Amino acid sequence: MPKKPIWGPTYEEMLHPETIDPARRKTALAARENDPLDPANLYNITWRQYENRVSHVVMPKELTGVDANIVCIYGRDFPTGSHKVGATYSVTMETQLAGEIQPGIHTIVFPSTGNYGIGGAWAGGRMGYDTVVVLPELMSAERFEKISYFGARCIKTPGCESSVKEIYDKCWELRKDPRVRVLNQFEVMANYRFHYFCTGNTVKELVERLGREGVGDGRCAAFVSAMGSGGTIAAGDRLKQAFPEAKIVGLEPVQCPTLYSNGYGDHDIQGIGDKHVTWIHNVLNMDALMCVDDMESKLLLQVLTDLKGKEYLAARVGVKEDAVNLISSVFGISGVCNLLGAIKTAKYYRLGPRDTVVTVLTDAIDRYWSVMANLDERFGRLDEVKAASRLHGILYGQKTDYIQEGTVNNRDRWFNLKYYTWVEQQGKTVEELNAQRSQEWWREQQALVPEIDRRLRQRR
Repeated sequence: MPKKPIWGPTYEEMLHPETIDPARRKTALAARENDPLDPANLYNITWRQYENRVSHVVMPKELTGVDANIVCIYGRDFPTGSHKVGATYSVTMETQLAGEIQPGIHTIVFPSTGNYGIGGAWAGGRMGYDTVVVLPELMSAERFEKISYFGARCIKTPGCESSVKEIYDKCWELRKDPRVRVLNQFEVMANYRFHYFCTGNTVKELVERLGREGVGDGRCAAFVSAMGSGGTIAAGDRLKQAFPEAKIVGLEPVQCPTLYSNGYGDHDIQGIGDKHVTWIHNVLNMDALMCVDDMESKLLLQVLTDLKGKEYLAARVGVKEDAVNLISSVFGISGVCNLLGAIKTAKYYRLGPRDTVVTVLTDAIDRYWSVMANLDERFGRLDEVKAASRLHGILYGQKTDYIQEGTVNNRDRWFNLKYYTWVEQQGKTVEELNAQRSQEWWREQQALVPEIDRRLRQRR
């Protein structure tokens, strides 16, 4: 039986929650504390929390070892504990607004390697849909637990983080059911729009405010993001418009260097690097590509979150205790990857005390305790010696290797890789692909935000 559609915030309301109707905002904030499964929490999808403070941490320079300011915005405070819920809500909202799905009639499917699926389980359920997540079987146990908790069904496909082809194959199989709609984060431009408009403008306003407070010069020197769906890095397109000198730096695993060397392989930076270039990734606007090691990301995450590591950071490195506690609660594996990429970026471009590099912490340690336990089994429990070795070898010793600049030839090569996934496998035409070569195509996608907001306000 058809159900009445449930609607949530506009893009503008996700960017600036203070513009939400005060009564509705009050209800949402109360639900956040008392009932995280209440649909009212749709209005808590924002980078800003109480008093409109952006969820962020300015990384202590004692920890980063570079002169530039490295600022991390973090997704821990979103309703699912990851900013990916913003993309899943936006994709669902736009598809519902277009009349392509209706609760009670359609089953919606979220292909994912983790956080998008968790976000889809949450957003789809809150919007009244029967929801399915397609996820590789080797992802962390915590991911499957959260999907189940949020009320979705899960289909496990062969492989690990980089096994996206298997996900796509399962989605084509599911599409045979006329009631099924696949909301593909790698393809649907609402994912791009959420990050271009909400994440990009949030970072713009944050670095300007930090500049007034004495952190950096009020501009963004670089935006650094690993590439999973290609959504988060879309914030760089907005930042480059605001700060033309800003560099957009993409990251992928050394173990799966798809853009770097047309490479392939398996890795465990859960959420990034999937042996293809996504449809929504504006690679022709990317200034550099850097590779990060997955084991370094996991080993350093243990230093930041394990009790012995935290004690070492406070007692030996000189990081303030409140900073240690915050950092330990907002980093996941891909967040450490992004931090390492930000440090490589600061070193490579020789950035100084007035420069601000911004990156993103997609999720937090609550998704990776099982991974940390596996490290204990392989390498023994963390102690002060291991913590010191990892800090100096991984953080302070981060090298400027595995870096490609966005030359004309490199950008063309990155872009051309889209053909093999999207034209040969996923049904796009060459004409559709070639249209993306023009930045005007991307500006047209960006310009749709106000019209989508207008139509959504009319439907609510």
